[in-house]
Amino acid sequence: MRNILVIEDEEKVSSVIKAYLEKEGYSVICTTSGLEGIKLFKEIGFKLIILDLMLPDIDGEEICRIIRNVSDVYIFMLTAKGTEGDRIDGLNLGADEYLVKPFSPRELTARVNALFRRIEYKSDSTINIDNGNLLINRDSRVVTVRGKEVALTPNEFNILNALITNKGKVMSREKLIESVLGIDFEGFDRTIDVHIKNLRKKIEVDSKNPKYIKTVTRVGYKFGGDN
Repeated sequence: MRNILVIEDEEKVSSVIKAYLEKEGYSVICTTSGLEGIKLFKEIGFKLIILDLMLPDIDGEEICRIIRNVSDVYIFMLTAKGTEGDRIDGLNLGADEYLVKPFSPRELTARVNALFRRIEYKSDSTINIDNGNLLINRDSRVVTVRGKEVALTPNEFNILNALITNKGKVMSREKLIESVLGIDFEGFDRTIDVHIKNLRKKIEVDSKNPKYIKTVTRVGYKFGGDN
């Protein structure tokens, strides 16, 4: 299923996005209304939502909150707000990528292709960490912490999986960006820091004194849990 929902009030922009993505074989549905986008999301299964933040009827940030409360679907935010603070705010809301307008439709398409390559990769292994206190099922993408399932965003799961896969090795921010967001990602290094901070809040007993995701000063991060 390669369904994509585009919520964008500029019809020229959404038409270009739709044309580029359909050429790559994706099924794309577009709407100029945020409320209609929420309705479509509830009715149809999507793998990715491309979401403009400046909509006439409801803020894109609010749409992101509503969707993230019930789903871990990938969300790409589109906005003219391009400061580092704006990007961090978007990531903290649960966005997986943040593209600043004007953007290249070819770049967007490349990012979408990279995303779907990661989505379509499958592994049926379940990883048991810390005597079952942390369980990661790579196939179902379910994470259980101390017996309770926790909701991770797609990129949070991918970061955790990358760190566990490279257990004992230090991964630089650049390497994590390449592994999780794709080699074509042109965002900023703090993207990873924001995702790590949010991930720690969900899986660590004490996020300020993490047991699993360790910071290696001026280098990057490594996974420190026992299995």
